[in-house]
Amino acid sequence: MEQSELRRRPWASQADSEVLSEAELEEIAPRTRAPRPSLCSKSPERGKCSCAAAKSLLFRFLPILSWLPRYPVRDWLLGDIVSGFSVGIMHLPQGLAYALLAGVPPVTGLYSSFYPVFLYFLFGTSRHISVGPFAVISVMIGSVTGSLMPDSNFMDPVNGTNETVLNEARRDSARVELVATLTILVGVFQMALGMLQFGFVVTYLSEPLVRGYTTAAAVQVLVSQLKYVFGVEVAEQSGPLSMFAVSRAQLGQVVSGGLHMSAIIVSTGISYGAGLKAKFGISVVGDIPSGMKPPVAPNVSYFGQVVGNAFAIAVVGYAICISLGKIFALKHGYKVNSNQELIALGICNFVGGFFQCFSISCSMSRTLVQETTGGNSQVAGVIASLVILVTILKIGQLFQDLPKLIWLVTFVATLLLNLDMGLGVSVAFALLTVIFRTQM
Repeated sequence: MEQSELRRRPWASQADSEVLSEAELEEIAPRTRAPRPSLCSKSPERGKCSCAAAKSLLFRFLPILSWLPRYPVRDWLLGDIVSGFSVGIMHLPQGLAYALLAGVPPVTGLYSSFYPVFLYFLFGTSRHISVGPFAVISVMIGSVTGSLMPDSNFMDPVNGTNETVLNEARRDSARVELVATLTILVGVFQMALGMLQFGFVVTYLSEPLVRGYTTAAAVQVLVSQLKYVFGVEVAEQSGPLSMFAVSRAQLGQVVSGGLHMSAIIVSTGISYGAGLKAKFGISVVGDIPSGMKPPVAPNVSYFGQVVGNAFAIAVVGYAICISLGKIFALKHGYKVNSNQELIALGICNFVGGFFQCFSISCSMSRTLVQETTGGNSQVAGVIASLVILVTILKIGQLFQDLPKLIWLVTFVATLLLNLDMGLGVSVAFALLTVIFRTQM
């Protein structure tokens, strides 16, 4: 055999000198087998759809299938458990407070801290962000409830007098229906944008734009919380310059209420946390029913009234989530999928709307705590959601007399201390009030 032929066939000299077995021949030159036709294959004219492509699509839609089997239990589980409990404790006061900002009953905030968080565990691609109620989104929702469902629409006449009284039960029921419908529509927008590969839209939202919007919204949050802190009734306002539309009489109420509140803080201290409402008339969170509620279909008649608000909330909520998600992904060396994040948020809002949740986004404070306390994955998120589930089913009623005084303590502690120490002081104060109520 010529040398050129041997160079092309290096095994030829060995094959000529001895007979090879089938196993040896397979090792030298494995035979190629034609692939078997699969159920998902199509004709060449219509394109091909392999099982590998279907599997890849499934893994892209359900990211948990790709990372959970490789989850390093020994290295990550303890940190995720500690982080999950820390974030779960944060969810409790934030969920209750943000529900008040949104103009709905406090228990709605607990629902919004459970369903969406668990769903994001299944569909999200960020390992560190903490989804759930967010102040900016709650303020945007509150503007909708305040304009479409103002208190003046639910005033009932008092028998034998010319006076009227607010029917809170009727108002809350109507607002929950409105907000749930709004949340479902937000979810539809986000899922549609994600499926249309519109995740790139976040590149047009510059950092100064997002920072300026969230800072202004934070001021709105601060102003909207003052009436709860000082325990005064302030007429609801909506529309342009509504934040400044406070009458001189109402301003006087706020000032006198602030002086009264300061006197209470100095004279009573923590030990009177359980009796603030009965003894001093301090506003409390209110009724928190135990147990879960069955899903309820949306009132589609509201769609036309809230479609613009729903689109704005969908874009703002996504922009905040993807911004934080990319920051922490870059820090820890992994990637988040922009389009999948849209779909994940959309599913959280769409499904959550059927269970009386309001629209959610990503909280910077909870995300920082989740990351700094050792959280490595969304296992921390699902543990946080279980903390909320236990609260809803068993101990929610312990928080219904929670004084809104806690907002002031949290604000001052976090302002004077750093985020971690402020959180510790705030949580300790909140838990102490619960302990005093159970003992007294």
